[in-house]
Amino acid sequence: MIIHPLPIAGSALIDAEPFEDHRGLFARFFCTRELARLLGDRQIVNINLSRNHHPGTIRGMHFQYPPHQEMKLVRCLRGAVFDVLVDLRPESPSFLMWHGEVLSAANMKMLCLPEGFAHGFQVLEPDSEMLYLHTAFYAPEAQGGLRYDDPALGIDWPLEVTEISRRDALHPYLKVGGGSGAGFPVCAERNYY
Repeated sequence: MIIHPLPIAGSALIDAEPFEDHRGLFARFFCTRELARLLGDRQIVNINLSRNHHPGTIRGMHFQYPPHQEMKLVRCLRGAVFDVLVDLRPESPSFLMWHGEVLSAANMKMLCLPEGFAHGFQVLEPDSEMLYLHTAFYAPEAQGGLRYDDPALGIDWPLEVTEISRRDALHPYLKVGGGSGAGFPVCAERNYY
């Protein structure tokens, strides 16, 4: 596996190194030793799958508030998606910046989002499937979200939005004020961190 740091510090894109011969293909998708510099002493505690039928579908932008924040490793197993992360770490020079990557079954890339990031994706091909590896258990009381179309973020989704959950469509827009200092963006009346 080859780890490529992304422009937003702490995030990374991971390439598989497939071996192909007359029988087909073999590729390592996860190895704690090879991913040790990203994982540190974290452990994967949940592995989830999502199947998404229609191109243009958006899931996200999701995160968990402290103390339940999590690192995620995400990979597309079937089809293709435009996968997006948003930096929610107020002390970061890239606070509220986003980065997107095409993840597909064909390119076998995996995105690593450390704690303090929101995550979402848009489906590019029919019946796309995503695999998520999480370092924290899901805590419904700690779930948070950003609007996929928030002008404060300016995410450039490649397709018109065709499907989105009611919850994701109703996340509040970012606004200034109400937080722990002048100009601190708040979402759903809570500070990110």
